[in-house]
Parts: sequence; C-alpha cells; structure tokens
Amino acid sequence: QVQLVESGGGLVQAGGSLTLSCTASGSILSINVMGWYRQAPGKQRDLVATITAGGTTNYAESVKGRFTISRDNAKNTVYLQMNSLKAEDTAVYYCYANVRTVARSLVDYWGQGTQVTVSS
Repeated sequence: QVQLVESGGGLVQAGGSLTLSCTASGSILSINVMGWYRQAPGKQRDLVATITAGGTTNYAESVKGRFTISRDNAKNTVYLQMNSLKAEDTAVYYCYANVRTVARSLVDYWGQGTQVTVSS
C-alpha cells in the first residue's frame, strides 16, 4: 500500500503565497508522474500541475507564471509553490502520484486533500 500525505494548505490574502508539499510512502518501487489537482465547490477536479521523474513539467493555463511545481525524487516528495494567489485559486488541492509498486503494478494514488482559501 502507498500513502500520500499533504501539508501546507491554509488561508491567505489575495496576492500572497503558499507552498504545498506531498510525501509518498509505502510499497514504492518508483514514481513516474507526481502532481497536483484541485477541486472548487460544485466543480470537477482539475489539473493544476504535474512533473515527471525526469523533471518535465506541465501546468494549467490559469496558473502558468504564478505556480511552480518541483520534486525531490530521493524523498518521494512533490512541492507546489503558489505565488500571486487569487480568490479563484480557492479549492481543495489533491496530491497525485503514478506509482510502480514493489509488486510491479502501476497504480494511481491520491492524497486526502488540503484546503487552500484565498481571501479577496
């Protein structure tokens, strides 16, 4: 089994910054893609950013230039630095990992979610 544990959410004023982190642990052989998704009330869960093991990144258009995703492969940890936050960034942020388990299965895992609230 694999667990993803997120931290770093909270309340921030518009224009402020927050950093989210997510650490994967458990029966991990390797991790391919890690990333962040978010879900606002009444809306679907949408991609925020992803990063491959090799460091290739992908961002939603709405966060380009404001958010930066990074990862520490040795620590199985992914980070999301969020700057110039806007009210519309308010959502529950979910960590995602595509994991090759020790059983050689390729499985998608999700964190429990962390609330980010941006006050205007």
